[in-house]
Amino acid sequence: MDRKKELAELKKLLDRYDRAYYENDAPLISDAEYDALKSKAEKLEQEIGGDLFGILSSVGATPKKGFVKVPHEIPMLSEEKIYSEEDLKAFVERTKRDIAPSPFEVVAEPKIDGLSFSAVYEGGALAIASTRGDGMVGEDITKNITTISGFPHKIPHKGKIEFRGEVFMAKSDFLALNAENEKAGEKVFANPRNAAAGSLRQLDPGITASRKLSYIVYAFGEIEGGHDWKTQTEFYAFVKSQGFKIQPEFAICHNEGEMMAFFNRIAGTRAEVPFDIDGVMYKINSLALQKKLGTIARAPKWSIAHKFPPEEAISHLLGIALQVGRTGVITPVAELDPVNVGGVIVSRATLHNADYIADKDIRIGDFVSIVRRGDVIPQVEKVFLDRRAHSVYPYVFPDTCPSCGWKLMRRDGEVALRCPNPDCKGKILERLKYFASRDAFNIDGLGEKIIEMFFERGWLKSPADFFARVPKHMNELAHMEGFGEKSAENILASIEKARHVELAKLIYALGITGVGSATAILLANEYGSLAALSQASEESLNDIFGVGEVMARDIAEFFRAPGTKAFLAELEPLLDIKNPVKRHLDTSHPLYGKTMVFTGSMGRFTREDAEAKARAVGANPTSSVSKKTDYVVAGEAAGSKLEKAIGFGVKVMSEDEFLKLLGE
Repeated sequence: MDRKKELAELKKLLDRYDRAYYENDAPLISDAEYDALKSKAEKLEQEIGGDLFGILSSVGATPKKGFVKVPHEIPMLSEEKIYSEEDLKAFVERTKRDIAPSPFEVVAEPKIDGLSFSAVYEGGALAIASTRGDGMVGEDITKNITTISGFPHKIPHKGKIEFRGEVFMAKSDFLALNAENEKAGEKVFANPRNAAAGSLRQLDPGITASRKLSYIVYAFGEIEGGHDWKTQTEFYAFVKSQGFKIQPEFAICHNEGEMMAFFNRIAGTRAEVPFDIDGVMYKINSLALQKKLGTIARAPKWSIAHKFPPEEAISHLLGIALQVGRTGVITPVAELDPVNVGGVIVSRATLHNADYIADKDIRIGDFVSIVRRGDVIPQVEKVFLDRRAHSVYPYVFPDTCPSCGWKLMRRDGEVALRCPNPDCKGKILERLKYFASRDAFNIDGLGEKIIEMFFERGWLKSPADFFARVPKHMNELAHMEGFGEKSAENILASIEKARHVELAKLIYALGITGVGSATAILLANEYGSLAALSQASEESLNDIFGVGEVMARDIAEFFRAPGTKAFLAELEPLLDIKNPVKRHLDTSHPLYGKTMVFTGSMGRFTREDAEAKARAVGANPTSSVSKKTDYVVAGEAAGSKLEKAIGFGVKVMSEDEFLKLLGE
């Protein structure tokens, strides 16, 4: 079967299972079977070229029909998952590298398997509650969530604040509900998670009220006027002071040894826990460090979910293939004697990098354990030394690129080997596939094989060639075997359509390290044009919520890199870039171009309104104070930001002074 058709069929299956799981709360297959299908689809989508069907970037599911849609002011992201002690060590080392030299604590707590929710309070009263949905838009469940015993309708805090947490059902209540439903001839749920979701997502709140649901709060979203807590644990104390429930068991860890000990203890007592848990959550305790780390793609970098061990199988390692990614990263892949892992036949598994192979002493010819992971291809977990033949030798990782032969290199602080050759065929092909993918230019009809063919024929060597050179060869393509005039016309039409591109799509297509589709939208809205973004400083990039210092550095370095300017100069004239609408501003206004920070509670408007007023006259509101901040507008109960401003000698003004400058 053609791989694109195979992926389309997988997408149909996944959509069907998603509707059953998320909308009907009645899964048709086991979690293991679903994870295997999703993993296969993600891998296939990556190979074909980009996020073709949205499988790679999906977080949850679209809101159920019949519910009012609720957009999330701050996206509700999913969590990156890990499955081994090696993964945990890698997370800790990556965090150390990204926030060095800052020491950090980690909050470890059991991961409840339930349904995520958001609850927004204004003036001390519950204004609206919603599900996570697809991460950007959820379902209104305000009436339903108030039927849960102990869920606060009013809280002492009077500002606008958003709490996020999990609704779940205890095992005993789940068994009782199923017994009652079976006796009455009604729906029987597969597990407590589906029972909780099915109970909460009811159009009739009376049904929700009849079910025994529980909840915890574990995070916050939008907050008006700032907050006083500086750590995750201080936030938990605040949550309790507002009348909410939190995870009753958590621990402060200082290294991976303590984290692993907590995980093993929780895993060992899993059966005794009164509600379903599927792993352990780790969160950086410091909120300042959380902000510094930021997010990447669909998950925050400051937290991670350590899932309980998945299913495992043993196979014979037949060979090791090397793949070249669009950034030049060389990824080794194990070629295996096909084996059934949790109902799925596995013949390839990731080996991560050269160090992973060396540390585990993995050799071609070994018998190895294969562990299927939920959101990536299966991986080789360990070697069975007692079954090793005398004829196998240590694997020597090549020091040259398998595609172009250039000497491989490592960046400081990275374990991955990269090909530095800017003209490497493997890298160029992956970049071209990425550029044409769905979340980027979405050039329909140009799959992996066609892009490779165009490249081999010399029609396609850079992204600009999609628009400058490829259209000139459509007549030739029309007379090639397997195509025809209609195929050529369709490809040409797709290319012409792709010329008209939104700025966010273009930013995503550039392939900047760590910049996914959601971040691309943030950058487009913040800077308004590619020219403005290309001149942005690391400091201004870091002030954008969800970017963080590491990503800010990567973005700035991309635009400073040799060749980027020439590449954009070649590409931009071929495109009709649709920038977000920007107002013409008065450059003589005293606040135009000034960097401003609002802190504390404003008396006449919300902080969001104040920031909107500042943007309207050309100012740049940010969330953190630095030496380059021009003004800090301090309201009541202004805390550390005000102290920092005074320490830096930044001009501090009152709300009245700010309004006076606005002419109000």
